[in-house]
Amino acid sequence: MISSVRGGWRCVLEAGSARLAAVPARRCCGGAARAAAPPAGRKPRYVLGTATVGLALIAAEYVYNEKKFFKAAKVGNIQELRKQIEAARAEGQGGGAEGPADRRHALGWTALMAAAANDQPAAVRELLRLGARPDLAERYAGASAAAAAAGLHPLEALQRREDEFCGAMNARASFLGWTALHYAALADSADAARALLAAGADPTARDHAGRRALHYAREPSAARDALVEHAELWERAAAAAAAEERRRFPLEQRLRQYIVGQTAAIDSVAAAVRRKENGWADEEHPLVFLFLGSSGIGKTELAKQLARYMHRDDPAAFIRLDMSEYQEKHEVAKLIGAPPGYVGHEEGGQLTRALARRADAVVLFDEVDKAHPDVLTVLLQLFDEGRLTDGKGKLIECRNAIFVMTSNLAADEIAQYGLQLRREAEARAAQRTRALPAAPATPAPPSKPAAPAAPAAPAEQSDEQSEAREGGDGAPADEALQVSRKFKDTVVRPILKRHFGRDEFLGRINEIVYFLPFSRQELLTLVQMELAAWAHKARARHGVELRWEGGVLGALADGYDVHYGARSIKHEVERRVVNQLALAAERGAVARGCAVLLSERAGRVRLAVRAPAQRDYVPL
Repeated sequence: MISSVRGGWRCVLEAGSARLAAVPARRCCGGAARAAAPPAGRKPRYVLGTATVGLALIAAEYVYNEKKFFKAAKVGNIQELRKQIEAARAEGQGGGAEGPADRRHALGWTALMAAAANDQPAAVRELLRLGARPDLAERYAGASAAAAAAGLHPLEALQRREDEFCGAMNARASFLGWTALHYAALADSADAARALLAAGADPTARDHAGRRALHYAREPSAARDALVEHAELWERAAAAAAAEERRRFPLEQRLRQYIVGQTAAIDSVAAAVRRKENGWADEEHPLVFLFLGSSGIGKTELAKQLARYMHRDDPAAFIRLDMSEYQEKHEVAKLIGAPPGYVGHEEGGQLTRALARRADAVVLFDEVDKAHPDVLTVLLQLFDEGRLTDGKGKLIECRNAIFVMTSNLAADEIAQYGLQLRREAEARAAQRTRALPAAPATPAPPSKPAAPAAPAAPAEQSDEQSEAREGGDGAPADEALQVSRKFKDTVVRPILKRHFGRDEFLGRINEIVYFLPFSRQELLTLVQMELAAWAHKARARHGVELRWEGGVLGALADGYDVHYGARSIKHEVERRVVNQLALAAERGAVARGCAVLLSERAGRVRLAVRAPAQRDYVPL
């Protein structure tokens, strides 16, 4: 606190709050002050000269300083930490998602990480008390990457990492995704780890390499014991929450929100996953699917949604490998890594690196029929024993993973068989409609005899009326089509055996899932979804409102090609709708603020435009 007395008044500057106040000197200085009091009737003068100088000195001292802040965390200087956080709060630097205690260094770390890495439990507790969040992830990806992101020289980044974070760690290595708990485990700081765990730090959080904090703890150690205890509690709580969510929101319900049709395929996958999740499956072997069907029919999307459901949208939990990149014999090294002595040995393989990060991931082998037979030999061990040895000789256990293979083998046969099933189902539905009892005839007047009621013919309905009758939500009203055992054994299996050349590979597949062509109702749903997506783009990009009449759905659904699935619908909408919109915009007929109405005439899709100042649509 700095004060000055002049003219009978005292100017007080409180350092802690940077507040300036002027008070009469006689309130605090006794008789000497009263002798110097101004005469009655005169207003006191506020003399701020000395106080202004003091204000400038204290303001300079309490301006937030990044270097001081992180060095204080490094050495455990609690007083300096408090002053820097207060200065950051006074400057209004804590209004975002990360508060003043979570201010990041220019190279990516937080003060809480620095305190944990340097075994400063008192500083960790103080930062947590001041609002630091324990689960923030590290952004430091090594000196070169961090320097490039911050516009620094790599040597400067190295020096700052050592001075303002920790000099005992490899500053060239990447620590992406590390939390303060990872650093506490590596520093073997049991007190810091307990403080973080008590504040709600997640012991199951993974870094960029897929490792938990427990991976870096010494064995045995008090820090490791604390991590193990809390990890078990978190895992039990997570398992209970997942079970409750599965009960309230079954897998079938989730998949049907994103997959159009394919009722039998969804039911088959959900049943197998349910067995595995609830402990009614062989724990010694992973779950393996083979998805068969035409292109663009939902095989890849089903695998993606399965990963999203099981791992809560964690991107590391979905591994996709395009097997068309493994058509040569030597490319098996890309999958599991090159052996010692070969180029790229230290990098490892694409599959082994990903499984090392998440051993319980959903792995998609897209178009597996295009891979070299030697690649399939590697998959035999993976599917049978649930483990894989990489190029470095390291064994990776992945029994909890789910492996999905997609293939276009027998696609034509499955498509034709599916169309036949559709026709048979439609014939049964028509037969049931004809078998319905006729509505009773209206009684005739008493003077005339009542005429017998004639059988009622089934009323013709448009596709849009049928959609309204079925609920309009895209769910198929017809029965789930089931592929017969005879078709599987006599048509599909010989094709698979002829291509893969071995029964042991097919024998390791738990479920072969068949994707059938879309029904008419499912095609209308696909068209509706595609038009809705383009309407959103038109509104967001060009300020144009896009609407359509019901007949447009049927006209665009007629462009469906059974060999290309939903992609043919996408191309049909682009060719017949988007092309016209682009041409109209180029000619100036469609501008921002306009509304466009799509209609169908004689099988053609036509456009009508309503300008912002008009009430009626004008055909183009």
